Amino acid sequence: MTRLKILAISGSLSKKSLNTQVLHALRGLAPDSAAIELAAIDSIPFFNADLNEVPASVNALKQQIEASDGVLIATPEFNYGIPGVLKNAIDWVSRPAYASVLAQKPIGILGASPGPVGTARAQGQLKQVLSGTASDLFPFPELTIGQASNKFGQEGQVEDERLRASLTRFITSYCEWLERRVL
Repeated sequence: MTRLKILAISGSLSKKSLNTQVLHALRGLAPDSAAIELAAIDSIPFFNADLNEVPASVNALKQQIEASDGVLIATPEFNYGIPGVLKNAIDWVSRPAYASVLAQKPIGILGASPGPVGTARAQGQLKQVLSGTASDLFPFPELTIGQASNKFGQEGQVEDERLRASLTRFITSYCEWLERRVL
């Protein structure tokens, strides 16, 4: 069976990021037909269209996206929106407009937050931003994880069975959707 290559991007730089923990959990819950690789965005500089050369860290992320069958983005919610570091990375890799590595790339969005609302507002913003990159957005099931800090153990493992079931449903549905697009 052909393995799906999925790139996972956390919108948080925090070492104890709930969103990074969610992506690690998805790696263990994904079907055997999928391999999930985590990408780092911590070395991407501020976007500047005046630079003569695209930074190596940006080119590396572009190559990872291009080599993947699909992308998962786990976003925190900061002040009702997506983190600047995530928007910055998207701004870099979305060039050239409408012909970038994000154009027609199948993308799944999810997010975790310590607050009760989860990341619904940030996910809405992220959908708007990714619509501008001509990305193919995974429509369902949406996954916003509220009070996430109570659902993981000391080592980052999922301790909440309802969350484990939601994550399994999300990654299984995403992989089935992705297979219909790329295989």
